[in-house]
Amino acid sequence: MRELYSRLPEKSRRLYAGVEALKLLYGGISYIAELFGCSRDTISLGIKELAEAETLPKNRNRKAGGGRKLALEKEPDLNDVFLALIKEHTAGDPMDETKKWTNLTCAKIGSLLAEEGFKVSRNIVRKLLKKNDYVKRKALKNKAAGGHVNRNAQFENIAELRTLYTSAGNPVISVDTKKKELIGNLFREGRVYTTETVEVYDHDFPSLAEGVAVPHTLYDIERNEAYVNIGTSRDTSEFSCDSICHWWRTYGITYYPLASSILLLMDGGGSNSSRHYIFKQDLQALADEIGIKIRIAHYPPYTSKWNPIEHRVFPHITRELSGMILISHLFMKELIEKTTTKAGLKVFACIFNKVYKTGRKVAEGFKESMRIVFDEHLRQWNYTAIPDATTL
Repeated sequence: MRELYSRLPEKSRRLYAGVEALKLLYGGISYIAELFGCSRDTISLGIKELAEAETLPKNRNRKAGGGRKLALEKEPDLNDVFLALIKEHTAGDPMDETKKWTNLTCAKIGSLLAEEGFKVSRNIVRKLLKKNDYVKRKALKNKAAGGHVNRNAQFENIAELRTLYTSAGNPVISVDTKKKELIGNLFREGRVYTTETVEVYDHDFPSLAEGVAVPHTLYDIERNEAYVNIGTSRDTSEFSCDSICHWWRTYGITYYPLASSILLLMDGGGSNSSRHYIFKQDLQALADEIGIKIRIAHYPPYTSKWNPIEHRVFPHITRELSGMILISHLFMKELIEKTTTKAGLKVFACIFNKVYKTGRKVAEGFKESMRIVFDEHLRQWNYTAIPDATTL
């Protein structure tokens, strides 16, 4: 009986105690009060409620407005004083009067209110902030630093290409290089459970690192699988094409044996720049090597965040690496391969130990002899590498 009583909410406890007390003809209220450790008045109220009709909804134990009154209700002028105090410490968006922010902390606001005769806790200050739509947020990187007149046209083109390739059973791969990571006993943001303090160098100088990791990543949108090739050298166009080649020979040709073309969605800068012919030269060599057409669709300038890999893969890899000291490339590989999501994302990783040179120049005569076919529409962002006929 005590176990049942302890598990019930307040009103149900009163009713249950009243039921048990009524079972005893004499001294029932006193006995049950001692048994349950409650007052006689509580049991008497329960007996009274048993005789009355139900007045409260099933999901309530008290009448509306019951319970201890908060400071916000006791002091009707508190909110006005609060707004007056933070007015001098409030900034806002000149283009949107509803967007405001303050640099005052809860403790400082509490001190200012105390000077005005309102002694309130930090919890009450938080309620005041919430009441006036002040919610703690961090800035969202969502505004493009620039734009392009053909931005929407390229997005529409990419959407059409994705539909076309998916319906034909050809792979659609989102490509990008994640932020480089330093390998060594260096500090990294994030917290992890440890049995004792983990000590790292007090500075994060690159000279203290034992190496660098360049995670070039391909994301198969249809299969929801990511393939991370960790380079130990530099992020070059040659490394990018070697990474794509490794994916095709290891996974792509198995998953898409009847594919006639590969669609690669990528940013317009970095190792796969849309403006540099060195990438097109390495891409042409890649198409010749694997013997399949490779179609490129670059995202317009300032829109790299719309690349699917940016929000479907990279945040989850970052979460897996958070707070972990990357003592070796192998350890980083093991962490990346543990990445998963509720949507079923799978991640595979590989280490590239090849040393890549920078400053390479386009071979003489390449522009005249290349088999790169540019689209008539938005040709600067859309083109296809045609393999040598002898490799088909």
